[in-house]
Amino acid sequence: MPPGDAKPLRIGVFGGTFDPPHVGHLVTAVNVRHALDLDLMLLMVNNVPWQKVGSRPITPARDRLAMVAAAVADVDGLEAGDHEIEAGGHSFTADTLATLGAEYPGAELFTVVGDDAAAGIRTWERADEVISRSRMVVVDRPGEHAELDADVDWVRVEVPRLEVSSTDLRARWNDGRPLDYLVTDEVLAVVAERGLYASEGVA
Repeated sequence: MPPGDAKPLRIGVFGGTFDPPHVGHLVTAVNVRHALDLDLMLLMVNNVPWQKVGSRPITPARDRLAMVAAAVADVDGLEAGDHEIEAGGHSFTADTLATLGAEYPGAELFTVVGDDAAAGIRTWERADEVISRSRMVVVDRPGEHAELDADVDWVRVEVPRLEVSSTDLRARWNDGRPLDYLVTDEVLAVVAERGLYASEGVA
C-alpha cells in the first residue's frame, strides 16, 4: 500500500485469475486508471475463482500473486491485491469490496470488468452488493459497446484491443512458442523460477 497513513480516495478493483497476467491486463489497468484519475488500481488476484472451479486446473494463488506483483512492480499506481488470498476460500467481489471499504473509509471504489462479465453481472454472487458498494466500470474495445443492464449506472472506458488470452499463453509456454511482448520479462522470470505451466495439461 502507499507509504504512511495516506489512503487513496479513488481505488479501482480489477479482479481476475491472472493465470498468467499478460499485457492485455496491464494495458487495461493503466488506461482505466488514467481515464478515471484513480489514486490506486488494484489487480485483485482471486483465491479460488468460483466461476472457474472445475473448468481446469488453476495455478496456486500465491504463484499467481507473485506473477502479478512482478508485472506491476515498476508501474506507477498499480498494485497486486492479496485481499482475496488472505481471506481464503472462494473469492466473491462483494466480500472484497466490503473489506476495502473498511480498509479505506470514505474511498470511492470502482469495480472494473470486461464486456462479457459486465453483460452477465446479474449472474454474480450478491450482484446487488457489488453494485451498491462501487461504481461499475466496463472496458469497451474500439468500435464496440456491450449491451448492459440499464438499471446499473455504468462507467465506460475504451481501451486498445489486444487479443491476448491466458489460455493461449499457457499453451505457448507448454509447447515452446514465443511469449515475447505478450507477458513481461518479470513475469517470465517468476514462471521459470517457480516451474509453472511447463508440465500442465492446458484446458
